Amino acid sequence: MATQSKKTLYDFTVKDAKGNDVDLSVYKGKVVLIVNVASKCGLTNNSYDELNQIYLKYKEKGFEILAFPCNQFGQQEPGTNEEIVDFVCTKFKSEFPIFDKIDVNGENAAPVYEFLKTGFYGILGGDIQWNFSKFLVDKNGQPVDCYYPTTSPLTVERDIQKLLGLL
Repeated sequence: MATQSKKTLYDFTVKDAKGNDVDLSVYKGKVVLIVNVASKCGLTNNSYDELNQIYLKYKEKGFEILAFPCNQFGQQEPGTNEEIVDFVCTKFKSEFPIFDKIDVNGENAAPVYEFLKTGFYGILGGDIQWNFSKFLVDKNGQPVDCYYPTTSPLTVERDIQKLLGLL
């Protein structure tokens, strides 16, 4: 009988904001923070500012942020992918990758988000609660923690440092 290996982040392919396939195995060996983002949310300004800070501080040390726009919460990400990328890169000067707009909950939830939510049912109640929910994934592609939308990205910094072996 063949042994089925445990799924990892690297088993998924997603679309970037231009519609191109991105095999997430390109992030093997990196610590990854995955965030569902929105442009018109009350959390947008602080979240993007702080995400940019930690990205710039740790990107050369093996850290990556993957941002997935989502319009499921208060219709706060109504734009096209092109408009979203323009907004994020112009207003916030973000350098981390912005992916295709997706659903994170429900029957059309992106498979990568179904994977991320597995194991965090007690924390999440089974679903992502709002924009800017965050998942921290280790260098082996396993989700190790999730954070509420209101958790400051800077608060996650110590956990990132631990996974990067900086503490």
